[in-house]
Amino acid sequence: MLLSLAQWLQTLSPEFGFFRVFQYLTFRAVMAALTALLIGLAFGPWVIRRLTELKIGQPIREYGVQEHLAKSGTPTMGGVLILIGIGVSTLLWFDWSNRFVWIVMIVTLGFGAIGWVDDWRKVVQKNPEGMRSGEKYFWQSVIGLVAALYLAFSVSETSNLRVLELFLRWVQSGFSTDLPPKADLIVPFFKTVSYPLGVFGFIALTYFVIVGASNAVNLTDGLDGRRSCRW
Repeated sequence: MLLSLAQWLQTLSPEFGFFRVFQYLTFRAVMAALTALLIGLAFGPWVIRRLTELKIGQPIREYGVQEHLAKSGTPTMGGVLILIGIGVSTLLWFDWSNRFVWIVMIVTLGFGAIGWVDDWRKVVQKNPEGMRSGEKYFWQSVIGLVAALYLAFSVSETSNLRVLELFLRWVQSGFSTDLPPKADLIVPFFKTVSYPLGVFGFIALTYFVIVGASNAVNLTDGLDGRRSCRW
């Protein structure tokens, strides 16, 4: 939003040339991070107090690790503050015409909704299990596959309509595994070295990155690395 506003002000008068700084991705990234930080610092204590007053605490499975019982009653649903911080700072500072940022936001908010349902069942329905692992994994997979499919055909196209056309051509061709070079896996530190993933390879890798990163910690239900190593 601020980028569009800065561009509009520049068109009004050359005196507003200093607004060109908004066109630099690094500047907007730093400002977005600072905005999210300020939102967390400003509203974090209030949110924690409200969650504590409402007794929205974390229930613990009785058969879990005994040391983990100390986490019982810890305010939960605090992730909503993180999502608000990310959402507000992104909407303020990113380029609204960038389709890739939108897909990242959809994935972030989609996984946040899964977490909200999980916490809702734990807090309101008094179910320590929350959302079952299988159900959680199913919805994560749906979001991950949709994002992977979109990204597979959008890296080489400039509009959603052309993305749809490319996808339809792929289906009509009998699911050909060919993709433009932009979809290849580039070896880190070697920009000229790449591996052709193909459609299925690109989708599989993207899916595992999205869903795997999400489940790297949350399925351990908050256990830190030190305790996980012991078990």
